[in-house]
Amino acid sequence: MFAAPPTPKPEQLSLMAKLWVMLGFPGRVAVVGVVALLVGYLILKAIRRLGQKGRRSLLYVLTGTCLIGVVALGGWAATLPEHRGSFFVFWHQIVRVGAALSGTGFVVGFMALALPRLLDRVEGRGFVPFIAVRHVRASKSGFLTVISGLSIAGVAVSAFALCAVVSIMGGFGADLKRKILGNNAHMKIEAASHGGFEGADALLGDVRLTRGVKAATPVTAGEAMASSSSNTAGTIVRGIDTPSIGSVIDLVQNIEVGKFAYLDEPAKLADLPPEEVIGISTGGEVFLKGPRVKSWASKDLDDDVAAATEPVHPGIVIGRELARTLHVYVGDEVTLVAPLGDLGPMGVLPRSRKFRVAAIFYSGMYEYDSAHLYMKREDAQEFLDLRGRTTAVEVKLDEAEAVEAARPELEALVARHQTGLSREDMKVRDWKEANKNLFSALKLEKIATFIILSIAIAVASFCIICTLLLMVTEKSKEIAIMKAIGASDRAILRIFMSEGVIIGGIGTVFGVVTGLCTVLGLLWFGVRLDPDVYYVDRLPISVDPVDYTLVALAAMVITTLATIYPAIAASRLRPVDGIRYE
Repeated sequence: MFAAPPTPKPEQLSLMAKLWVMLGFPGRVAVVGVVALLVGYLILKAIRRLGQKGRRSLLYVLTGTCLIGVVALGGWAATLPEHRGSFFVFWHQIVRVGAALSGTGFVVGFMALALPRLLDRVEGRGFVPFIAVRHVRASKSGFLTVISGLSIAGVAVSAFALCAVVSIMGGFGADLKRKILGNNAHMKIEAASHGGFEGADALLGDVRLTRGVKAATPVTAGEAMASSSSNTAGTIVRGIDTPSIGSVIDLVQNIEVGKFAYLDEPAKLADLPPEEVIGISTGGEVFLKGPRVKSWASKDLDDDVAAATEPVHPGIVIGRELARTLHVYVGDEVTLVAPLGDLGPMGVLPRSRKFRVAAIFYSGMYEYDSAHLYMKREDAQEFLDLRGRTTAVEVKLDEAEAVEAARPELEALVARHQTGLSREDMKVRDWKEANKNLFSALKLEKIATFIILSIAIAVASFCIICTLLLMVTEKSKEIAIMKAIGASDRAILRIFMSEGVIIGGIGTVFGVVTGLCTVLGLLWFGVRLDPDVYYVDRLPISVDPVDYTLVALAAMVITTLATIYPAIAASRLRPVDGIRYE
C-alpha cells in the first residue's frame, strides 16, 4: 500500500495557488474562458500580420497536416478491436474521434482553398455577380468583413448542428428499429386469450406457403418467476422451436456466452469442459468453468461416475442483464416458478422446475436482456401446463415494411383455417402496431428538433440582414454612381440579393458538407459508447440524403428571405441622396 501525499496547508500555498482556490469553480471557468479568448485573439492577430500569401501558406500546411492525421489515425483506428457490447476503452475513442475530426479538418481546408477560385469564376458571369462577389470579398472595410465572416460562420454552424443532430437521431431510430426487428417477428398470429390454441403445425405449414413470408416458427409463451441461490426476478418464458427460431429472430446471432446447441443437448451442461467460457465481466474479463470441484457426497466416486450421477435439467437461454440480476453463469441452475400451480393435498401449490443456463445473449435492448428467457417448446408447454398448445405463430416477411400488404392474406388464412377457434379468438399483429407509440414519438421528436434548429439558422440570418444594411449605408455613394451611369433599380436589387445568397450559400455548403464529413467519419471509424451507461455499444448514425437536402434547402430559403428587405432598401436609394454629402 502506498500512502497518499499529504495535503498542503493554506500557508504553504503560493499567492497564485491561493487565488486559484479562492475563485471556486465558476471563477476558474471564467478565467479559463478569458485566457482562451486572449490566446485566440493573439493567434488571429498573428495570422493577419502574415499577409494574404502567408495565410494561404498556413492554410496549405494545416490542410496537409489534417490529411496526414486522417490517414495515420484512420489506419490506427482500423486495427483497434471491436468488442460488441463488452467494455469501453477511452483511448480507443480518442483515436477514432481524432480520425473523424482530422477528416473534417481536411475537407474544411480544401473548401477554403477552393473558395477563392470558385468566386473568381462567379465574378466572370456578368455585371451583377461581379459587383456582388466584390462586395463579399472586400477587405478594406474591416468591420463589414468581420460581420460577413460571422454571418457565414453562423449559418455554417447552424447547418452543421442540424445535420449532425438529424443524423444521430435518425441513427438512434434506425438502431432501435433494428433491435426491435431482431428480437421480434415482423408479424404474429396469436391467441387472444390465455391458453393458446391447437393445430399450430397445420397453420404453420400454410403460413410458410403464403406469398411474401420468408420464415415462420411456433412459440409458446408465458410468465414465470426465476430464482437462483442469491436473487429472484420476473421473466417472460418463450418456448421456441430450435431449428426454425434462427430464421425469424436474431437469437442465435446474439449469443454472447455459451452455445445455443446446449438447448438440444442439456446433458453437456452438467459436465462442461474446464476451458469453457461461462461469463464475461463488465470490464471484458473472461470467466472459465475451471476444474470440477467434488462435493462431500461424491468425493469418493470416480469422475465418470460423478458426471453420470449429476442431474440433467433442461437448458435455457437468458439475457445478459437477467444473468447479472440472478448472479448466474453458463451451467448454473435456475429455478422457475409458474404463476399457475398444481392442486395438492394442502391446496394449490406453485409449480416449479429446475433448469440450467445454456447460453447468455445480448440483444442491445435492456427490456429484452433483463426479462426474456428462452427454452425448448416442449419444455415450455410442460412447464406452463400447455401440453400440445401454442400461444403464437411468429412470421418473418421478405420486407419488414410490407406488413400492410401481407396482413390481409394472413387474416384470410386464419379465418378459413380449421384451428377449432373462431376468428375473434385469434388476432394478427405486426411490429408497427405493437410499437406505434414509440416510433410516433421518435418521429415527432425529430420534426421538433428540425424546427428548433431551423430557428437557429433564422437567427444566424439576422447577421446577413445587418451585413447588407451596413453595406447599403457604406456603399450609398457607389450605388448612386451606378444608378447615375444607367444601372436600374432591379439590377441594384439583384446585386444585394446575390450578395446575401452568396454569403448564405457559402455558409450552407460549409455547414452541410462539414456535417456530412463528420458523421461519415464517426460512422466509418465506429465511435463506441460505454454500454453500461447508454446500453448502446457504438454511436448509431444514419446518413439520409433526403435529410441533408432538406437542411440545405431550409438554410438557403431562410438566408434568401433575409436578403429581401436590405436589397429593396438599396434599390430605392435615389442617386441625389447617395452623393448629397460628398
